[in-house]
Amino acid sequence: MWLHSLLLFTAAAALFLASPFVDSRAVPQTFATTTLDVSASIQNTLNVFSVQTETTPHLLNQQSLISSDSSSSSSLSLQLHSRTSVRTTSHPDYKSLTSARLDRDSARVRSLSTRLDLAVKGFSTSDLKPLQTGSEFAVEEIQSPIVSGTSQGSGEYFSRLGIGNPPSQVYMVLDTGSDVNWVQCSPCADCYQQTDPIFEPTSSSTYSPLTCGTKQCQSLDLSECRNNTCLYEVSYGDGSYTVGDFVTESITLGSASVNNIALGCGHNNEGLFIGAAGLLGLGGGSLSFPSQINATTFSYCLVDRDSDSASTLEFDSPLSPSAVTAPLLRNHQLDTFYYLGLTGLSVGGELLEIPESAFKIDESGNGGIIVDSGTAITRLQADSYTALRDAFVKGTQKLPSTDGVALFDTCYDFSSRSSVEVPTVSFHFPDGKTLPLPAKNYLIPVDSNGTFCFAFAPTSSSLSIIGNVQQQGTRVSFDLDNSLIGFSLDKC
Repeated sequence: MWLHSLLLFTAAAALFLASPFVDSRAVPQTFATTTLDVSASIQNTLNVFSVQTETTPHLLNQQSLISSDSSSSSSLSLQLHSRTSVRTTSHPDYKSLTSARLDRDSARVRSLSTRLDLAVKGFSTSDLKPLQTGSEFAVEEIQSPIVSGTSQGSGEYFSRLGIGNPPSQVYMVLDTGSDVNWVQCSPCADCYQQTDPIFEPTSSSTYSPLTCGTKQCQSLDLSECRNNTCLYEVSYGDGSYTVGDFVTESITLGSASVNNIALGCGHNNEGLFIGAAGLLGLGGGSLSFPSQINATTFSYCLVDRDSDSASTLEFDSPLSPSAVTAPLLRNHQLDTFYYLGLTGLSVGGELLEIPESAFKIDESGNGGIIVDSGTAITRLQADSYTALRDAFVKGTQKLPSTDGVALFDTCYDFSSRSSVEVPTVSFHFPDGKTLPLPAKNYLIPVDSNGTFCFAFAPTSSSLSIIGNVQQQGTRVSFDLDNSLIGFSLDKC
């Protein structure tokens, strides 16, 4: 009887440890290690430079680029592309490309942190006014808190949609860290180069300027009034900006059109937006696209940034039953960002000794961790990052290390390996829910010679950010009605 009871207890304990949703400090042993396919990752870095110099043929087929979800008349879906599949790189090698990406990413993180810092301090953006000279816009050079995910062109993912009636097809950067939608417009006082023709407002029957007293105009962080028409400005952390008329227009997603969407018609635009015509804001503010169409949910799945394949951006599609969910939180000081209810991190099946307070928003609006589509590398507060890195280094003592690269201080030489086994890094959420990351989502190549780095970095800001490298290959869902964020692996 004693032996029988012991066997039952042992079996029950094994089932508990095998469950993907465990509580307390116990972490499933099946999550202890995972394998990184070194050869496949290196081949992907080489593929970036093997694509044709012209836009790939499948991208020119607009019917394959955007579509409606035939499974539900109420949901909208359009295809999502990495920057690589839209516009080929001008860099001579992958190491140079990585360096440029990390520079852009650092500028983006500074911008998001600055925006939050100014919001917490109660800085009034209405005090910042764009300068005007005659009939043209002249932009004052300011460090504005109106900052977006395309700072220095760091937007890595694009969708193609239609603007106006008849719709003009354009590529738009997707940004969960921004609310204001905008597109470059003719006539251009100053426009950067984009892949498609500049949008011509006079060719659209649904183009309508907004007056100064409208709710949309008054919701802008930075606006001006001229002859009772609303002017807008969005400035970026690197000095990039867009200025023009704030209007309503039709936006077409596949066969479905949404009317009266407030967006900026930019006549004076400067920045490295990598061929995109503008930006689709997916943030939590009232001017974002999900807010304007009253979406109850939206989700995206980010393909590998070095891939030329596509995935989808979907609105009002149901959360996957298999999704690992976490609380979607809001900051009362800034409604744009999507904060995540994170309780801890583990490495190799062992929960790190990081207090939950390290991931929480305090009463003043500081702190917390957001999910962001435009930031590439996950940033953690210094103490949290150090605990994570040290645990990972401890678990990889037998792997050949090498010098750090740019913001990465933990790198490895895998030039002689085709694959390696590494400790699993996992995110932990309330109610014992756990999201283990694939190895390729935290060990990334920085050249084509076998140098891989641990894709996390410390930040001096109180704001932590889960970046898109950690989100790749995952359907990330934002259930706005039920305040949940869902993660479904391999759903792209």
